[in-house]
Amino acid sequence: MVSALTDKLSRLVKQIRGQARITESNVQDMLREVRLALLEADVALPVVRDFIARVKDKALGQEVMGSLSPGQALVGIVQRELVATMGEGVVDINLAAQPPAVILMAGLQGAGKTTTTAKLAKHLIEKRRKKVLTVSADVYRPAAIEQLKTVTAQAGAEWFASTPQQKPADIAAAAIDYARKHFFDVLLVDTAGRLGIDEALMREISALHTLLKPVETLFVVDAMQGQDAVNTAKAFSDALPLTGIILTKTDGDSRGGAALSVRHITGVPIKFAGTSEKIDGLEVFDAERHAGRVLGMGDIVALVEQVTAGVDMVAAQKLAAKVKSGSAFDLNDFLSQLQQMKSMGGLASMMEKLPTEMAAKAQGADLGRAEKDMRRKEGIIQSMTPLERRKPELIKATRKRRIAAGSGVQVQEVNRLLKEFEQMQDMMKKMKGGGLMKMMKRMGGMKGMGGMPGMPR
Repeated sequence: MVSALTDKLSRLVKQIRGQARITESNVQDMLREVRLALLEADVALPVVRDFIARVKDKALGQEVMGSLSPGQALVGIVQRELVATMGEGVVDINLAAQPPAVILMAGLQGAGKTTTTAKLAKHLIEKRRKKVLTVSADVYRPAAIEQLKTVTAQAGAEWFASTPQQKPADIAAAAIDYARKHFFDVLLVDTAGRLGIDEALMREISALHTLLKPVETLFVVDAMQGQDAVNTAKAFSDALPLTGIILTKTDGDSRGGAALSVRHITGVPIKFAGTSEKIDGLEVFDAERHAGRVLGMGDIVALVEQVTAGVDMVAAQKLAAKVKSGSAFDLNDFLSQLQQMKSMGGLASMMEKLPTEMAAKAQGADLGRAEKDMRRKEGIIQSMTPLERRKPELIKATRKRRIAAGSGVQVQEVNRLLKEFEQMQDMMKKMKGGGLMKMMKRMGGMKGMGGMPGMPR
């Protein structure tokens, strides 16, 4: 949905540039493209109709203010309606209850409920400073209980043991009793799913809801489901008093229609979005920021958060002190820089959050090849001895052949890495004194993305 809608709107903005008013004619052109983009994104037809009607009603006859073109004004209206469709701003999770606050996780099998339960546990521990217990009431799917145990440990939460022989209601009752006695702030209950909607599933989860009286009942839905998400959302919404939605797999090759459809059908806010398979790959859903991504405006706030979370501040400060003192920049430092880039989610993840115009300037770079190149460099440095990393000048022909064989590359690759390292080392030397400003002026003449470590030149 993101790329299709962005491309269509960008073309239309250029086409109607210079016109003084939004007219029936130019608004019809844009709305036709928006309608097609939304349908291609698997947004449900009733949602598309409602969305288009609202945009048309607000756009027709609107005077174009100041320096805005009709195209820009229409994009503004589309953005506001996208935000309204997905829910205004940010809706935080509600923990206002006598501890333990129970959160019930609902959804179909395969939507990522179990992993999302652990991701939410990590979020509550790190962002809300809560003591979290998880339990699985899924006694049907093989290894569901063990899976939750594994991912809960990764999240740093505590797991309550259950077995496939127990009844879900008995598991839930035992877990809440344990949580009360051991002073847990939050109990996350992972429920069973099915491959499709059935009465037995709905009866079971409804009974659990009555027993647990959760403060939050979160519907976990796969962003790649498209039209199917609408039927699933309606069934769960009819059976349970849902309080929020978690979209999973938003980083996948999906058309993204679920974000618009599910919010519209259930009437409850999207609270979180799963952004990767990693245990920390869950972000609070912000409708305005998501709409900005859809319209090619990027999400600079998310990019800054991603970089801040990925940077090892201790290592960064150590390197800064090293540069300031004039100590030699060695291959250990170079390896650390490559690993920092990887921990930020990689180049592709960072690029997708840039505004379209900025991202377009770097489109000449093959990001896939750049990521592969960074991994290759990491492998080369890790094939060196600790002494070679500290003193790269020792690496002559014989050592180069050994390093190349150890990392599975040609000697030319080792030479290329050492040359790039020397250039970086020279740059660090110039940063020692008052040469930083001069160096930055020279870097201003660098084109494209060639100046970034790991990017193709």
